[in-house]
Amino acid sequence: MTGCGGDVAAGARVAVVDDELTIRETVGFALRRGGYEVETWPGGRAAWDAWGTGLPDVVVLDIVMPELDGLDLCRRLRARDARVPILFLSSRDDEVDRVLGLEIGGDDYLCKPFSMRELLARVKVLLRRAGHDADTAALEERRLSAEGIDLDLQRYTATWKGVAVPLTVTEFRVLRALVRYPGHVKTRRQLIEAGYPEDVYVSERTIDSHVRRMRRKFERVDPRFRALDTVHGLGYRLCTRGDLD
Repeated sequence: MTGCGGDVAAGARVAVVDDELTIRETVGFALRRGGYEVETWPGGRAAWDAWGTGLPDVVVLDIVMPELDGLDLCRRLRARDARVPILFLSSRDDEVDRVLGLEIGGDDYLCKPFSMRELLARVKVLLRRAGHDADTAALEERRLSAEGIDLDLQRYTATWKGVAVPLTVTEFRVLRALVRYPGHVKTRRQLIEAGYPEDVYVSERTIDSHVRRMRRKFERVDPRFRALDTVHGLGYRLCTRGDLD
């Protein structure tokens, strides 16, 4: 991915995938004015075929499209690279769409209609989280480990008992908050602050979606994985060995 230190926008490639010409033109114009390199595609199939030689730095992705819709394109992207930030656009203020998009690997969402200022702010946040945070982590400790989970804070990679588990940037940051204090309960609000420190508003249900998706990823590696515990009425915690005995 393109480096994002300093000016987050410098050299960053943003792909806009939407079957509405007006959306592609309006969003593309706003992003170019914001200093980004922009490529636009009318559907998921065209975008996927074009990305055979390399992925963009961030994807702005409509959910409802012909041929290959946003959810299916997201699945393909996540199978290829867990770290490319994905911002979903939804034509309906539908919680099912938003939750499903997050559960299959989206990092953020916007409901149409939206302001260009908000879209630009969220794209900037996603790029900062994907690039700048790694630089910040390098100034701190390099690795963080607890209860079989090992996190590389510079590369944003995670393993479970030595086996790699692909996480999105947001998932990694939420998990990092739990691994740093094993056994301690983290409220949903605390995990929102860990996953979205740039103060972009998200609901507490968003954290539930990220945790469910992380569990499924760890369970694919180890069907007996039970380390991410729900504390009803409070939030989540990383279980210690004593808790699991």
